[in-house]
Amino acid sequence: MGSLGRYLAEEIAVDHADGLLNRREALRRLGLLGVTGVAASTLLAACGGGAKDGSGSAAASTGGGPPAGPTPRPVVPVSYPDPTGTMLNGAWSEPEAEPLGGVLVIHENKGLTDHIRSVAGRFAASGYAALAPDLLSREGGTAAIGDPAKVTATLGTVAPARLVADLRSALAELSVRVEARKLGTVGFCFGGGLVWRLLAAGEPKLSAAVPFYGPLPDKPDFSRSGAAVLAVYAESDARVNASRDAAEAALTAAGLPHDVVTYPGVDHAFFNDTGPRYNAEAAADAYQRVLNWFERYVAT
Repeated sequence: MGSLGRYLAEEIAVDHADGLLNRREALRRLGLLGVTGVAASTLLAACGGGAKDGSGSAAASTGGGPPAGPTPRPVVPVSYPDPTGTMLNGAWSEPEAEPLGGVLVIHENKGLTDHIRSVAGRFAASGYAALAPDLLSREGGTAAIGDPAKVTATLGTVAPARLVADLRSALAELSVRVEARKLGTVGFCFGGGLVWRLLAAGEPKLSAAVPFYGPLPDKPDFSRSGAAVLAVYAESDARVNASRDAAEAALTAAGLPHDVVTYPGVDHAFFNDTGPRYNAEAAADAYQRVLNWFERYVAT
């Protein structure tokens, strides 16, 4: 199992420890990732905790409230080719006026969901054309797979190199749609990890990048990137925070403009208004911070 697969398995174990998944469901999801038997039980035990009533119901939200950002602009499905002509799918939203730039929105480990479509629509409402690719296009798409656990498991089987290549195809499409404008990207959780991998790959089309609580690749080297990076973390997200210092050191070594922000009192996925860890206040502040970053490095 590669580093992204390990990250997904650990996320399931942490969700169990936090009471968001009961043991049976956690074991089912780990099994879909290929983690079974003693290995699965050991992983769950290492994280501790778990839903006590067996229901797997979510723990209390850290906040609640409305989604961060403006009312989304309309979002429509789109298809676009990779370099071989294979068609990939995504969601597209554009502002009412001429776009300030383009934003690639990279989804979490649940695939291209309505939440991610909404995020793309919010960026469009804030003046940026936004494309949210479905990284399971080659498997028939997120909706065709259906079961969120199977979506996560399927993503865990995809080689990171393919994911990066498909994101580059999406960026190529975005650059055509917002010709002569700069591009930025924002990714959440699994998608935040892919933002880091785009930077490590030296993707030249990116002027700005915002990974939200994303897992860092091993021994990252961002020296081929020219993007300005806003890295967003959550104080209670110990697992991802373990690589925060390494991320900052790699950004400094590469000489990239960057800001590393940790929101106090919130946990992993605090931006996702459809999830149990949503925090409206922190999400609203983070959204405005991202807009300020894009205004500085994309809209200029």
